[in-house]
Amino acid sequence: MQPKVVATEAALQLIEKLKETYGPLMFHQSGGCCDGSSPMCYPQGEFIIGDSDVLLGEIGGCPFYMHAAQYEYWKHTQLIIDVVPGRGGMFSLEGREGVRFLTRSRRLN
Repeated sequence: MQPKVVATEAALQLIEKLKETYGPLMFHQSGGCCDGSSPMCYPQGEFIIGDSDVLLGEIGGCPFYMHAAQYEYWKHTQLIIDVVPGRGGMFSLEGREGVRFLTRSRRLN
């Protein structure tokens, strides 16, 4: 079975850098609102995970969650977390680095 979420080498390198600064991290795939739909990186425990959040797996040793309603749309895909230049979500830790995490996807068989 293929993992539901993976990360590119660039994303893994950034995660390691952020862990050195902030300690353990967690991710939550944003469902819209103020930051669009992007992977958000927080210090572990800074974002409250609810009963309706789904743990998709881990990237760089960090748990990656998505709201169950959004997961219904994405359940047949593998999320590929990448890094691109630019400003991302204002609440996500990588913003200070001048880059942002980006979700790409591919259909699972």
